Amino acid sequence: MNTAGKIGLFGAALAATFTGAYALGTATEPLTDKTGTAQHAAHTEGEVAPNKAALPRGLQVSQDGYTLDLQTPRMTAGQEAPLRFAIKDDAGKAVTEYTQAHDKELHLIVASRDLNTFRHLHPTRAADGTWSTPVNLPSAGDYRVFADFTPAKKGATALTLGTDLAASGSYQPRELPAQQATAEVDGYTVTLDGALAAGKTSALRLIVAKDGKPVTDLDPYLGAYGHLVALRAGDLAYLHVHPEGEPGDGTTKPGPGISFMATAPTNGAYRLFLDFKHQGTVRTAAFTVHATAATAATDSPSAHNDHSEGH
Repeated sequence: MNTAGKIGLFGAALAATFTGAYALGTATEPLTDKTGTAQHAAHTEGEVAPNKAALPRGLQVSQDGYTLDLQTPRMTAGQEAPLRFAIKDDAGKAVTEYTQAHDKELHLIVASRDLNTFRHLHPTRAADGTWSTPVNLPSAGDYRVFADFTPAKKGATALTLGTDLAASGSYQPRELPAQQATAEVDGYTVTLDGALAAGKTSALRLIVAKDGKPVTDLDPYLGAYGHLVALRAGDLAYLHVHPEGEPGDGTTKPGPGISFMATAPTNGAYRLFLDFKHQGTVRTAAFTVHATAATAATDSPSAHNDHSEGH
């Protein structure tokens, strides 16, 4: 067959392939932001459409018309430097009005990919909408930055957006810490009572002690006696953690137990970070837990006498 004939046959085959692909694409629902928005709306109403599971928080840099714009994507390990970012709307304008949650307009979480490093920060917002806070990352490697906020806009819901941050330096891989029921921090012992169950709501109670004695005078911190952040190992999905009670409600005691309700979306390893304040100082206790499909992890918050609010 001559060259012209070969080109003609190739063009006809290409045209047929393109036509088939176009027909298939128009016959299926396109994957757009509208689809994600619909899923989020269904989730906020307590219902999820069939075969459309809600995406865990923190996995998206943009959602519902808002984007986390990290202006400091790289830092040097071991050196304190300002971390800057902005929350931008769908017009590219920095957001300057927020609804406060736990006494702050925005909560910033920085965690290493190996979940050995965790920072719960409260940056300062400039008039132009730029946020900044000093950060010192102890080791080189990849980090995830989470911005937890609610825009002060009618109908806006709470969002957790995430993006990547790199720390330069000599990199030494670290394993995920082993699972243990207790954590030691600055002379305090925190004991975890409860377990995570995939796809189920679980009651978690963390009990704080110092020098072997229960701590019964925890300080309120950001409108609560404790804040709990849960991240899934691997992709660092940000879990929903619901508080139980708050200071001054007449039933919540200032320790030793702090109670939360958490839902793990899947089986796997998770890292829990509890911030608590005592004698004027905030400390963080960390735990590694493994979520399974076991129903035994599901509990009722009414089984606990001590309740508190978490982040």
